[in-house]
This record gives sequence, structure tokens and C-alpha cells, in this order.
Amino acid sequence: MTTPRADAADPRGRAVVDHLATDLDAGFVQLVDHYGRTVHSVALRVTGHPLDAEDLSAEAFLRAYAALRGYPPERIAALQVRAWLVTILLNVWRNMVRDRSRRPALVTVADVPDRRSSGPSIEDQVEQAENGRVLGRLVTELPAQQRVAVVLRHIIGLPVAEIASILECPEGTVKSHVSRGLQRLRTQCALDPAGAGIVLTAVGSEEAS
Repeated sequence: MTTPRADAADPRGRAVVDHLATDLDAGFVQLVDHYGRTVHSVALRVTGHPLDAEDLSAEAFLRAYAALRGYPPERIAALQVRAWLVTILLNVWRNMVRDRSRRPALVTVADVPDRRSSGPSIEDQVEQAENGRVLGRLVTELPAQQRVAVVLRHIIGLPVAEIASILECPEGTVKSHVSRGLQRLRTQCALDPAGAGIVLTAVGSEEAS
């Protein structure tokens, strides 16, 4: 599946890619600096565990570096780096989930706020200190596909087309996962005693940005 180049609207990201293609080691330091927060934010929201998020982020960047060492400069220059890094992270996370499938579940801790604010919607309420703990926990309780889609769309703020590329599915499927995830959050907030006072406002249609 092909998508418009996401890095084109990000001059610094474009510069990072160009630097990677000419000087891998120095460029990789810039890569971690520029995309580290995004990678960690995705890891935190899909796991709900700060320590797991740190481990997953570190492992994702280690795998990214190992892969880049085997890429020719022209392949590096053509990378959609943000989507590529998030894809690596999600693969590491899925491997972790499989490895732990027969182990006792950990206690969820999802109270670390992230960035992004664009209006009075679910993603903004996740950022609010008084609501972040409740909604953060509920996000981690969503089915995996809905959780990832909601996190990428409304916590990280990726366009639908880019999420579709990461998840390797049609844009309509992404929109469906997001819509169902948001509806489930609204329902769970209404049912959860800790979330009874949280008002979840309607989110507009999931159009690719």
C-alpha cells in the first residue's frame, strides 16, 4: 500500500532522513531526538506501563539502527521514517504480548500525560491531569486493533492514510477501528465509577488529513 510521503510536511524530519543517508551514526542521533517522543508515546499508550514503554522504545530504536546499517543510502532516503519506526515498535509490542500470553497480567499504570491538543475531544481529555489516569487505563483495555488505531489517530495525531500504511489495511478499516474504539471509550467512561464525571464529546468524522 502506498501513501503520500508523511515526511514531506516535516522539514526537520526530512533533514533527519537526508542526514541518515549520508552519515548513519550522526543522523541516527538526530532520528532518536526527533522521533523519540512519538515512539515512546505510542509505546506508553498501547502498553499502559511506563517501564515497558521504555523497554519497547529502546528495542525499537535498536532494531531500527540494525536495519538501517543494511540499507543503501537510496533506500534510507526513500523511507517514511515516522511510519517505519511506529511499525517496528508495534511489531516489538506484539512480540512482547505473545511472549507474555501465558504469564500473569501486570497491574496497569496509565497516568503519564502526553502531548497533542486540538479541541475538546477524547484525546484532549486524556491529556488532562484529572482525567488522564481513568482514560489512560480505559485506552489500554480496548481490543488491540482499536487501541492502536485510537492511539495513532487521537494521541499521536497521525493521518488516516499513514495509519493504514502502518497497519497494512484499508483506510476504511482504520476509520472503523477508531470509531468503534471511541464509542467503546464513551461507553466505558459512562459505566466506570471513576469515569462517571468525564464527559466525552463527539469526535468528527475520521477523514484523512
